[in-house]
Amino acid sequence: MGNISKLMLSDEEQQLVNSSHWILTKRVIIEKVNQLLGNLCETQQAIIKKEKLWLPQAILQCTPKIAKGENYLGLPYLLLDYPRCFDATNIFAVRTMFWWGNFFSITLHVSGNYKQMFEQKILKNLPYVKQDFFICINESQWHHHFQADNYVAIKQLSNKKVEEIISKKQFIKLAVKFSLQPWSNIPALLDKCAEELIEMLKD
Repeated sequence: MGNISKLMLSDEEQQLVNSSHWILTKRVIIEKVNQLLGNLCETQQAIIKKEKLWLPQAILQCTPKIAKGENYLGLPYLLLDYPRCFDATNIFAVRTMFWWGNFFSITLHVSGNYKQMFEQKILKNLPYVKQDFFICINESQWHHHFQADNYVAIKQLSNKKVEEIISKKQFIKLAVKFSLQPWSNIPALLDKCAEELIEMLKD
């Protein structure tokens, strides 16, 4: 037999397992986040429509996707990908993430042909954007946390270092994160950030 003591519940765990209130509250919160992302998606679609004259056709034709899961580093999350163009080597995506207990974030992710297309525009416009961007320094492009081995604040880097990171990597990931408090500010912050991300790609 296994170690029975490992299966015993602490007093806090015992209290939670006998309560349905917290799990029902969690469901309500997740649904509200889903609605919030749906509203943001409408804003993003309006932005893309407004900029249709210079954006690639693949970006104009993509459809939004909201996904959710229970275990990004142990915690629930929701993702909105729009625009979203993914293939083996070419990526153009704006990903909005809600990560329970941590933050909302918006990330611009480009690689392959899209990196070549937008790299110089990003370098030219990045010093003028108002958002506090982080840049991905990880060798993998598939992590979303903001630990020091994944993202570093651009304001902590020289322009030369930013250019070096962007030129050497096969991808560019620029992200902004927002505290979950105050909750009432989040929709406007996300809308503004989504607009600035696309503006940064223009000539």
